[in-house]
Amino acid sequence: MMSDYSWFEGIPLPDMWVQKEIVEDVHNKFVVKDEDLIILTYPKSGTNWLIEIVCLIQTKGDPKWIQSVPNWERSPWLESKSGYSVLTSKEGPRLMTSHLPIHLFSKSFFSSKAKLDMDHGLNTSMAGCP
Repeated sequence: MMSDYSWFEGIPLPDMWVQKEIVEDVHNKFVVKDEDLIILTYPKSGTNWLIEIVCLIQTKGDPKWIQSVPNWERSPWLESKSGYSVLTSKEGPRLMTSHLPIHLFSKSFFSSKAKLDMDHGLNTSMAGCP
């Protein structure tokens, strides 16, 4: 079963959704803009619900956008080939989603003012949350 995975810096990546070359580009070349909003989550931790909530917040509760545009178009997956392509060419504020561990995420994030919504799967209150 592990033959269905590629490895990048000790992390297995499912070949069906992720290409090692894209992850390398995300890590080393992708430029995070100050106005970006990033949803960075563990797999199976409620990522799709979080995308829906963030999109509703962005539209002030108006559901028309989320009812008419699939979530992978509203918040493309950065480590997927199609999502990476869309995000690298998109102007203005970008909403994006990723399951990449923070140490594999774009190096440029750490010098940007982008907003990160990181669901670490722990039941903690917002105050004092790491």
